[in-house]
Formats: sequence, structure tokens, C-alpha cells
Amino acid sequence: MLSRQQKHIALKFFSLFSVVRGYNILIVVIAQYLASVYIFAHDIQLKSVLFDINLLMLVLASSATIAAGYIINNFYDSEKDLINRPNKTMLDRLVSQNTKLSFYFSLNFLAVIFASYVSFRAVLFFAVYIFAIWLYSHKLKKQPITGNLVSAILTVTPFFAIFIYYKNFEAVIFMHALFLFLLISMRELTKDLENIKGDLALNYRTIPVVYGVKLSKLMLVVLSFTTIISGFILIFYYEIGHMYYFFYLSVMLLLIFLLLLSKSKTKTQYLLLHNMLKFIIVAGVFSILLIDINLVLNRI
Repeated sequence: MLSRQQKHIALKFFSLFSVVRGYNILIVVIAQYLASVYIFAHDIQLKSVLFDINLLMLVLASSATIAAGYIINNFYDSEKDLINRPNKTMLDRLVSQNTKLSFYFSLNFLAVIFASYVSFRAVLFFAVYIFAIWLYSHKLKKQPITGNLVSAILTVTPFFAIFIYYKNFEAVIFMHALFLFLLISMRELTKDLENIKGDLALNYRTIPVVYGVKLSKLMLVVLSFTTIISGFILIFYYEIGHMYYFFYLSVMLLLIFLLLLSKSKTKTQYLLLHNMLKFIIVAGVFSILLIDINLVLNRI
């Protein structure tokens, strides 16, 4: 049996894990390595990619920066989250704001240290990334359209770091990035619909608050069809191996998303739509394995 002190420490650990959304960071790490192996460095020997210390440092710097970003976002959104996510917020509050800020600065410092192992340009890249996350959390996220665009850009930035490192400028990479960017933009807008109650209460000027639910849904329809078109372009015009299964699945799910969107009115319904988009994004990460398994076997 655990003592009361041990239970308290365990709860604080889970609280901090909840704040930094450790599960999301794990997905990003897996995505960065899979993208490196199958997309960014597909012509480099597998062992050289997996045991590349510079790549590891970039991944660690990305993870530390993302974790710090979740902390500062949680810090500024604590009142709104108490309205929108009361249960999660109560767990998050087991760790004091001062402790969260201490972790925030420590993680950003570690990110810079990791980046410094790679190059001075990497340090500058992550310094700008850290500042951009703070600016978004402090100010930009309360602005309609701008906040959504910046959030989507910040989400794909860790992959941009790997993209720059390998200097691979193939068109297929930009199409994959566009597909991911559109999905994330849809997720952010859906999340705004889901959290409209807290945004209204605290005067967050999100798209649903400023322009209304009807226009927000129309924007989601446009984004959905644009995402579907980009998926078909990847299927028919680029070599993506068996990953076309994922894109066909995505198209089906996005059509279901549109059907459900037309009938959605409550927070629970918007949460379902949000989770559908998260599922597509996570499925996309692991579907990278379908690009060409022989490509990996031949590089061992």
C-alpha cells in the first residue's frame, strides 16, 4: 500500500504530466523519427538516421519547448479551463503556479542547451520558437483567425526543424505539410466551438465568438473540402506507397465529420468532432510506416 505522502507525490506527477500533455509529446517524438526515416532522410542509411545525435538533440529540444509551451498556455488559460474543463483543471491545480513557471523556464533552458549541441542556428531557431509560443499564449490566441493560424504553424514547427536539418525540399514533403496544417487548422477551429462558453465568459475573441457559430461551421466546411482535395493530390500525383489507405480513410472520416458538423450544437458533439480530427492526425503519424517497408529493410 502507498503511504499518503507517496500518493500525494504520484498525484502531483500525474498533474504535471497532464499539464505538459506528455502523451502528445510522445506522439510528436514518434512522428519526428518516422518522418525522418521515411520522408526527410529516406535515402540515408537507417542506422545513421536512428543514431544521429544531432537529430536526437533536435527532437529533445522540440519536446522540451512543446512541454514548456503547454505549461505557459495552461498558466494563462487557467480561468477559462476551469469553465471548459473543470475536472482536468482540478488535477492540473495540484501543482502550484510557481512550480509550473519554474518548470517552464527550466524546460526552455534545456531546449536551448540541446539545440546548442547542433548549431548556433538551431539555438536561434528554438529561441524564436519559444518566444512565438509565449506570444501566442499571452496575446495572439485571443485574436480571431490570427490565433488559429499561429497555433497551426506552431504545431508543425518541430517538423520544420527536422526539414531544415536534412535540407530535403521535395514537393511531396510540402504536400504532407499542407495536409497536416489543414487538419490542425480544422482541429483548432473545432476546439474554439467546443470551448465557446469559456471564451465568451473571459472575452477571448475567437472566430465563433466574433463571427458566430454559423460562419465558423462554413469555414470548417471549406477547410474540410480543401483537406480532402490535398489528400487526393497526394494519392494520385505522388509516390506514397500504401499510405493511400490512410488518405482514403481520412476522406471518409472527413465526410462523416461534415455530416455530424451540420447537426452539432452542444459541447459534447463538438468534442466528438475534435476527437475525430485528433484520431486522423495520430493515425497519420503511424501510417507513415505504410510508405515503403522495403525501403527501411533495404537500408538496415
